[in-house]
Amino acid sequence: MVRLGSRTALLAVAAGAALFTTIACSQPVDVSNSSASTTATADLAQGDRDPQTLRLLYSRSALTLNPHMATGYQDFEAARIVYEPLASYNEAGELVPFLADQIPSSENGGVAADGTSVTWTLRPDVTWADGEPFTADDVVFTFEFIRNPVVAAATAQFYEGVEGVEAVDDYTVKITFSTPTPNWSVPFTGQTGLILPRHIFEEYNGPDARDAVANVQPVGTGPYQAVGFEPGTVIFEPNPSYWGGRPAFKRVELKGGIAPYAAAREVLQTGEADFAHNLQVEADALSTLETDASGHVTTLFGSQVERIMLNFSDPFTRTEAGERSNPKIPHPYFSDLRVRQAVNLAIDRDTIAKDLYGSTGQPTAQLLVAPETYQSPTVNYTYDLATAKALLDEAGWVDTDGDGLRDKDGVTLEVMFQAAVNPVRQKTQAIVSDSLAEIGINVEISRVRMDEFFSGDPQDTDSLNHFYADMQMYSIGNESPDPGTYMGWWTCDKVASLANQWQEPNNARYCNPEYDQLWASAREELDPARRAELFQQMNELLAKDVAVIPVVHRAMVNAVSDRIVEAEFTPWDASTWAIKDWKPKPAAE
Repeated sequence: MVRLGSRTALLAVAAGAALFTTIACSQPVDVSNSSASTTATADLAQGDRDPQTLRLLYSRSALTLNPHMATGYQDFEAARIVYEPLASYNEAGELVPFLADQIPSSENGGVAADGTSVTWTLRPDVTWADGEPFTADDVVFTFEFIRNPVVAAATAQFYEGVEGVEAVDDYTVKITFSTPTPNWSVPFTGQTGLILPRHIFEEYNGPDARDAVANVQPVGTGPYQAVGFEPGTVIFEPNPSYWGGRPAFKRVELKGGIAPYAAAREVLQTGEADFAHNLQVEADALSTLETDASGHVTTLFGSQVERIMLNFSDPFTRTEAGERSNPKIPHPYFSDLRVRQAVNLAIDRDTIAKDLYGSTGQPTAQLLVAPETYQSPTVNYTYDLATAKALLDEAGWVDTDGDGLRDKDGVTLEVMFQAAVNPVRQKTQAIVSDSLAEIGINVEISRVRMDEFFSGDPQDTDSLNHFYADMQMYSIGNESPDPGTYMGWWTCDKVASLANQWQEPNNARYCNPEYDQLWASAREELDPARRAELFQQMNELLAKDVAVIPVVHRAMVNAVSDRIVEAEFTPWDASTWAIKDWKPKPAAE
């Protein structure tokens, strides 16, 4: 059998490189019996535990404390300890004020009837950690910073519909939208809405934004201030100027680069840490750690969906400029809907959810899972290898030489399937690979170091936005109860490419004008019921086109020490969103 030369050669090189990367770099994120766990334990066990120190563990290390320069969730988690938004959503989806004095509404005149503006009143008693007053001008500056194209803020997409931000007076801010906007609450709320101080960042509102010392030595309004920053560790101490009073702990240590299993063990078994974030750990292993534990696991189902992305562009053909996965060069297999349908039918969601996630994951075919009102009752899943084989036969992919692999026009049907290094994801890859092999598709497994896979650096070609593979897997969801921005990720103008330095979120390179029209309508629809119908239609169209393959609705799984009380979490913000309220459990009398 003759294989597609350039494709097979590149696939083989990439597979070899991925294997080398895994061997060389897997220790920080490997399973429980790895040397990573031993190293992490030894590191955290140094010295006696100070009951006034709060220790937080993450699988990735914070690279910046400027949320608008964030490279991933870990930066938001760290920045949220220092900075605050106007408001955020709690677990019930209710807006809770932080820097705002009250929540705008149509009743109090804050939200314009035509949806073109919202007015926020601010707390008058807030100062920055250096004693300077917090005013509406800081909100105006934050918008100027985010929308400066030279800055290239990571949060810019959440402000795209904002026409202007005006300081009506020192404690009143008016946000004007370019069109009627039902999701008026998105700007300046949650982890993407944290406010920066003008007097600190104004001179860095330009191409040198990433050079600001305040990116690692921030001056915020939050309960703690950063007093130490180095790769892998950030140290915080109470903010003496905090408007909410002195927080309970005298020190917070945030450590990154800790394997999920090791992090869970340090909280649940050894007591060397107080919190471990987003534990993607196999259900049986997590259950064992919970036995006779000194901590507990919190499970919070939000919007996170573990999904498999299919590349609509060819990842192994280069343009003259050297770009791969160019949206103008269609994928040799996945451009055919029947092939995408066959792969979808070969995903054994029930086995993946049951064996790997247990109670922390539910099989799903829905891309938009929360709030539930946006789910479509017509979107379902089936595991059906017989129908998958029939679809591939119909598409002309058959096994002509009896080697068990399908081929067409002299080309073997083979795919590269990439994911970040994590035991659960590797086992998911194996389950999917076995099913695809049964229907005649050869799979090359690629495991990419986590920091590279989730990198926003244009130079990291192993990143999920470069998507130099046929299939890839990761988890994400909408940042707030309003899914407008999230569902906009599948529009044609959000396709990631060299032209935008791979900063746009549509890494599948999916483009359907019908979908774009639905999203454009939902963006301006003020009637909640009609808007919900539009989101359901988008959900249905993505499923019909197999633009993405949702696999598991994942819970946010955190481990919390039993010595901590009042640790409240929400699916709509960082886990540290209410860290001001965390307290040590009172000693028994």
